[in-house]
Formats: sequence, structure tokens, C-alpha cells
Amino acid sequence: MITEVFNRVEEKFVVTSKQYRQLIYDLSDRLQYDIYNAEGKFYTISNIYYDTPDDRLIRTSLQKPAYKEKLRLRAYGIPGTDDMVFMEIKKKYKGVVNKRRTTMKLKEAYNFAENHCLESCGDYINRQVLNELTYAFDLYGAVPKVYIAYDRCAYYYTEDTSLRITFDRNIRARHSSLRLEAGDNGRQLLDSNTFIMEIKHSSHMPQWLVEELNKLGIRKTSFSKYGTEYERMLREKLMEEKIYA
Repeated sequence: MITEVFNRVEEKFVVTSKQYRQLIYDLSDRLQYDIYNAEGKFYTISNIYYDTPDDRLIRTSLQKPAYKEKLRLRAYGIPGTDDMVFMEIKKKYKGVVNKRRTTMKLKEAYNFAENHCLESCGDYINRQVLNELTYAFDLYGAVPKVYIAYDRCAYYYTEDTSLRITFDRNIRARHSSLRLEAGDNGRQLLDSNTFIMEIKHSSHMPQWLVEELNKLGIRKTSFSKYGTEYERMLREKLMEEKIYA
């Protein structure tokens, strides 16, 4: 059964490939692969982020307020227009993440994002979440802003499946061809030796995991894929203005 509502804490860490390998080796008796990780291979997640025409959502997010939210369309792999995807609203308040999403066909998602409504709803659509998304898209006048994809390997703790650890690498972004079916190409955001690790849990990390992170010198950080790409775009625009001034 697909989970459509999440309430959890998500902590982020920047790790090297060496730290990743050592961490997984040390915790191999506690962790199992996520269902998407067939034979332990990384799988691709592709996203389109929506924002106001003047980028208010991401600008607000970068200021690290107590409350912030994001709107995005997500797929696993490269979908076709009749494939199922997720339309999501992700809210964060004082470190606790509430993510609400509903499945819909990709062509329905594009229609919804453009018109903020659907003429008809299949039984696979969560109508309550759709109402919340409709309100948010209307409120912000949200439009597609950036495509971001990455390759992920995910694990869960065998004794408590609410504890998940994910590793994202090969993060790439583009500002044109903002269609999920257009392929997962884009400019690299980080070097190939860098992974973004997220530890997702209901309240707190177990002591054995805290001790393992300390042993490997892994420290909590703040990182946003959309935010990092937005800041890079601003830097490039500033450089262009200086060159042509």
C-alpha cells in the first residue's frame, strides 16, 4: 500500500563515498534495502519543483524560517504520460516534516498544475490531498521552475521500519524541458564523490546510530537540492551581469 501522508523528522548529512561504504558495512546487520533497491542498485528519482513566478517559496526556505513548504511533482525513473506519479506538498515546521501526496497519471498532473483542478478523478487520487494541493497552487500561482533528478539507495532499520536512511548521488538539474518524460539529464550539482544522506525517523535517532556517525566523523548539516540549485543560478546571473555591465 502506498503511503500518502508522512509525519517525521528528516536530518541531512553530506558524506563521502568512503564514509557511505563504511557506514553501510558497519550497519549491514541492522539495515535492509528499500523495496525500490532491486539487488542493491541505485534507482532514479525525478522531480519538478513549482514556485511562485518570483521564486518566493525557495527564497523563504533559504532564510530558514520555522515554517516552510514546497510543491513538487515526483516520479521514480522516467515516466510516460500515462504512468503514475506523485503530486506532493511538503511542509516543515520546527524540524518536523509533513508530506502529503497523491498519485495521478503524469498527463493528469500536468493538467492539474496548469489549471489547478481536474475534470475527473480516478479512485487512485486522494481527494483530500488534492484539495490541499489545489489551495496551495491557487495561493501561490505556482508554475514549474526547475527539474531535479538524482540516484538513490535507501535502507530501513529491520527492527523499526519508520527509521529510514537514504543516500542520493549524481544530483543534476535543468531549467528547460521541465517535463518528466523528457529524460533525466541535467547539470551536476555536486562532485561524484559526494552523497547526501538523510536519516528519517519518528522522534529521535537510536544511540547506536549516533555512535556510528560520531565514529565516522559524520556531522549533521543543512542542505536543499532546490535551494542549492537556486543559489547557483543566482551566482551565474550575477556573473553575467558583471561581464556585460
